[in-house]
Amino acid sequence: MPRMNKEISLKTSVGFGLTDMMGGGAFTIIGAWLLFFFTTFAGLTPVEGASIIAIARIVDAVVSLFMGSFSDNFFKFKLGRKYGRRRFFLLLGAPLMLVYVLLWVSGMNFFYYLLTYLAFEIIAAMVLIPWETLPSEMTTDFDKRTKLSTARMFISGTGTFLATFIPGQLFGVLGQDSPTAFLINGALFAVIFAICVFISFRSTWEREVSPETMEQFAHQKKEQKSFAENVKVITQTLVDFASTFKVKSFRKHLLIYICSMTAKDAFNAVFVFYCVYALNSTSEVAANLLSFSIIGLPGAIIYGFLMIKMGPANLAKISYSTMILCVFGYGAVYYFHPSNLILTLGIISFVYQIGRSMLEFVPWNVFPFIPDVDEMITKERREGIFASVMTFFRKSSVALATFLVGAILEGGGFVQKATTQPERAVHTIVGIMLIGVVGLLLVALIAAFTFKLNKETHSILVDEISRLKNNGRKEDVNPKTKEVVEALTGYKYEKLWGGHTPTDYPRSKAN
Repeated sequence: MPRMNKEISLKTSVGFGLTDMMGGGAFTIIGAWLLFFFTTFAGLTPVEGASIIAIARIVDAVVSLFMGSFSDNFFKFKLGRKYGRRRFFLLLGAPLMLVYVLLWVSGMNFFYYLLTYLAFEIIAAMVLIPWETLPSEMTTDFDKRTKLSTARMFISGTGTFLATFIPGQLFGVLGQDSPTAFLINGALFAVIFAICVFISFRSTWEREVSPETMEQFAHQKKEQKSFAENVKVITQTLVDFASTFKVKSFRKHLLIYICSMTAKDAFNAVFVFYCVYALNSTSEVAANLLSFSIIGLPGAIIYGFLMIKMGPANLAKISYSTMILCVFGYGAVYYFHPSNLILTLGIISFVYQIGRSMLEFVPWNVFPFIPDVDEMITKERREGIFASVMTFFRKSSVALATFLVGAILEGGGFVQKATTQPERAVHTIVGIMLIGVVGLLLVALIAAFTFKLNKETHSILVDEISRLKNNGRKEDVNPKTKEVVEALTGYKYEKLWGGHTPTDYPRSKAN
């Protein structure tokens, strides 16, 4: 039986999706706890700790741009021909997941933590990027790919929940002031990640490649390019990336995406500090409050229904408004000290996680529609370029958000390893939430009110593209269609679908 016709069973889907236990779990723990660990148990200043995270994320963003191409061409190597150009990296990455535990060894110096975190980020990119291509390798059937993606989504949500729930239990058993809880947590998850990635290797397959093609790869020599040719390729790549910003819907989508996700990152980075130092509570309480992230599992099903009925912009408005109100609620808890503190925090956190899970659901469900808008301008399909730009800016924004939180904490008088903080530092922690997080969410909320891409407008756009592909005349466009298309693209209709000049819009050869 050809591999592409193999059955995608529930067991296969779960086996594939298990790698996102690492994708969803590892970076949830890092986002919520690593900066706190650095400043509390590693003896680093907030700027030093944040710099480590920022440097590693920037390196990861650059590595991610090249990892996909490297995987595409890995058949050139004997290992790729033997183990697969995608799955080889899962086999290699499974034991390397154990590097994760090294992040949580206390009392080391700056360069130890920088090198270990850099190593883990690179290993994670090496695993996740080839792994994300496997649904396309395993089947061409839409329903089967959906089954694989659905399993991945639920396992990622499970990883996020466990990453917030288990640390709280360890803190409860081992105490709040012991770095051993972090080390045990790191060791436990390192083993879980290693097992999950290996199971994904065993559960998946790649599309069949003929012996003749394999032979061609085996004897393929790398084409030597001159320096000028290499410069030209790099320049064209940068032009292609820059051209995505000429699509009005993408500019707004990226603004909404980056502002909302950066707000979430900043909240995650500072929330444990808020609980421990602003409320004089414990890291166990912080972990338990974050574990309300489990609401994202059933929520994803509801959000999919709401996305169709209400449109992405309205869902985003609900998400950001909910989160803003909840952040103000956290501020009110700090200023008014309610007697039933834990109950109040629990209610706010539950509602916040509803908004947060909506925030994470919307962007990548909107993304598949963006290349259709671009096609109306360029007459080309450029999904890869748009995905690369979104991924690069997302990873860069995480780095920037974490660094700024660390820098602001240090500038606000935060003292590393201290059990209590000066009043100025506490006010800084609360200020990051009330000004930084809320400010970013407000920008995203305002932009959402001007975002016009939804089921109705997308349908009009796609119908117009289909009409033009079937030799329809631009002069015969419906006035309503013309208005919608111009609103989505940001171009006058006459300049669309081949009507513009090369200076109006950089043309790409990307597929």
